[in-house]
Amino acid sequence: MTHMIGGCLCGNLRYAADTEPIFSAVCHCKTCQKQTGTAFRIVAAVPRPAVSLQGLQKTYTRMGDSGQQVINRFCPDCGSTVVIEPAALSSITIIPAGTLDETSWLKPTMEIYCDDAQSWVQLGGGMQRFPKMHHAKG
Repeated sequence: MTHMIGGCLCGNLRYAADTEPIFSAVCHCKTCQKQTGTAFRIVAAVPRPAVSLQGLQKTYTRMGDSGQQVINRFCPDCGSTVVIEPAALSSITIIPAGTLDETSWLKPTMEIYCDDAQSWVQLGGGMQRFPKMHHAKG
């Protein structure tokens, strides 16, 4: 079992999850580009009940491409998003890999939202590529 712990930039909002990831991916969606200020974000999807949060948090709710809400939980001090909860995948929490304390185990197996990828990004590595979201069973 993977022990995932991490948190925001200032350390005031922390999370833990003792579970295997359902999937890990490179996300090229426009939202990830805007939120990170770069071309993509690496994420790990985990079962929602496995995640616990400690510390003060704020939420930002937006509409996903599914037409359903997506909740970002972030630190009110430094602004770092630590978990993402898409209603369309109600049993899954998305953890931005940059918030993990330890990433040596992480190896994305797919690229999602490739329709939004920057034209100059060519990652290779034999990952599966999906034009939008990969709807994993789980």
